[in-house]
Amino acid sequence: MAHQITAKQFKSIRALDGISERTMVEHHKLYQGYINKYNEIMTKLETVDQKSAHQIFSDLRSLKTDLAFAIGGVKNHDIYFTHLGGKGGEPDGKLKQAIVRDFGSFEQWAADLKFTGLAARGWVWLAYDHEWKKFFNYLGDAQNTFPVWNATPILALDVYEHAYWIDFGAARAAYIDAYFKNLDWDVVATNYDALKVS
Repeated sequence: MAHQITAKQFKSIRALDGISERTMVEHHKLYQGYINKYNEIMTKLETVDQKSAHQIFSDLRSLKTDLAFAIGGVKNHDIYFTHLGGKGGEPDGKLKQAIVRDFGSFEQWAADLKFTGLAARGWVWLAYDHEWKKFFNYLGDAQNTFPVWNATPILALDVYEHAYWIDFGAARAAYIDAYFKNLDWDVVATNYDALKVS
């Protein structure tokens, strides 16, 4: 039987500081859509004709390409929704030390994340590169374009218009400012601790 998943419930699906409940509820519906499509694609892959696989077009190619997009939509939003609903501010402890080490200061990291968010079409991630042993703010233009192998995201910023248009219109920078005010650094620190890096 095909692997199936269910949507998580998040404490952030409510009115936040500067981000309306309507935005969060509508955004969660899009996340539910990614869950539904993942389940549908996994079911179809059980009976797809693998012998007709072809790089120009085949049912297998289409399903696997769209599966990567659906998985990205699920996992990116899992990170994003989980660490919203906090009080913002700055992290402390080892996480802050790592950010300062790799960006020079917390303020430089935050500025880089914001400008990367203005340059991106879809997502920005603070991710740890396990080979180079450092953090970087990565940009991805779609759900399935996380750009670096062997790097683990611990923080995600959704900059697709659906994340902010109801509240901010085209003012993406103002949305990113509101995003910072709602970060739960305890969750991000937990993500950092899970990396088990020294």
